[in-house]
Amino acid sequence: MAHDLVTSADIPVEGKKLETDKLGRIRTVCLGVCVVGGIFSVLALSGTFGREVQGSYSFSWLYGFFFFITLALGGCFWTLLHNVSNSGWGVSVRRVMENVGYVFPWMIIPVLPILLIPGVQEFLYEWMEKHRVAKEVAGSAKEGLHHGETADHLLHGKYWYLNINFWYFRIVAYFALLGFVIHFLRKLSIDQDTDPEPGTSRLKRARFHSCWGVPVFAVVLTFLAIDLVKGLDYKWFSTMWGVYVFAGSALNSMAVIILVTILLRRMGYMKNVVGPEHDHLMGKLAFAFTVFWAYISFDQYFLYWYANITEETRYFVLRNTGGWNYVSIILVFGHFVVPFLLLIRQDFKRRNGYMLVVAIYLLVMHMIDVYHMIIPERGPSVTKILNPQDAEKWQLWINNSLLGDIAAFMTVGCFFVFILLRNLSSAALYPHRDPRILESANVHN
Repeated sequence: MAHDLVTSADIPVEGKKLETDKLGRIRTVCLGVCVVGGIFSVLALSGTFGREVQGSYSFSWLYGFFFFITLALGGCFWTLLHNVSNSGWGVSVRRVMENVGYVFPWMIIPVLPILLIPGVQEFLYEWMEKHRVAKEVAGSAKEGLHHGETADHLLHGKYWYLNINFWYFRIVAYFALLGFVIHFLRKLSIDQDTDPEPGTSRLKRARFHSCWGVPVFAVVLTFLAIDLVKGLDYKWFSTMWGVYVFAGSALNSMAVIILVTILLRRMGYMKNVVGPEHDHLMGKLAFAFTVFWAYISFDQYFLYWYANITEETRYFVLRNTGGWNYVSIILVFGHFVVPFLLLIRQDFKRRNGYMLVVAIYLLVMHMIDVYHMIIPERGPSVTKILNPQDAEKWQLWINNSLLGDIAAFMTVGCFFVFILLRNLSSAALYPHRDPRILESANVHN
């Protein structure tokens, strides 16, 4: 064992809560950035600064939103997996998993501009604008897509799924369904902290409800990724997109969990229940999903190359031109080879300082991965909509569009951190009345 034996005397009766005053300044800064960045973002997305900025910033906003929602989705996954597998070692860090996952319901706030501003949809989703034009011409979007000068038979064939009303319904349903699941499981866990007879009944309930929560999670993650990112090009087809996004979500949410547990221990919290053995176990999971991400990434590329179907290969053709091929190469080595080597050593995974750097590195690679998913679509999509006379203005903006990407990322990121800190300080940092807390605190592997 890597630390002293933990007994019931080492577990506070009332648990250990995060003192809000220690993080008050960080929360205030995050809130301030959210407000200022939110005001700027709404103005930019509404077209106040011009159509060029509106189009470019729409992709920036989607990038920032999608990066952070993948982390929240990953938190939901680890919570569900912990409950379904009846994990003993994970009890000590379960509350951190729940708190990361519980950011998900709140992410409906930064998705509102995409839902409510038609101009944003015009730039992001070509199929939506085609529906609106076809409806104006023929009175019915479905009929207009099938007949006349607005005809698009491929989009007409997908009308059963790609229609605007159903798209709105799905987005709201995703947040309602998985939001309910993670809220219910976290509440069940927190209520255990004050239960005079905690026993195992709540554990059984959490396991039972997580069993149906897993398919809900799988459906939500897969189709949210399809509707928000894959839908950027309605002609593109992929059967592996949901798994690819899942692999990145699980890997990098574990990086967030590692990061949070290390920082909390450096602040003096959770030291009696989380130790090097937990670091090793979480490091092994990060290593496993590094390999899984690489496997799915290669699988998707190999199957596309082998089949050579136009509807599939377009994704990689675009990302191997105009300098994007360098980003693809960075992902091969930076997202797989480097973390593979960093995480393969058993003894290194037990070192806090080392794992802190590795976790940050994984998140940086995930930033590049999500950027690679979304931003290559920006140039073709925006320039197609802008008037030819605006080309010079657009070229000027695209040279500085990285500033918009950073602004959107920081705004949504501060919102994510603010909600996460709120979650962490709203309840005990670990389930101190869970019957298996000592088993977890004294885990050895």
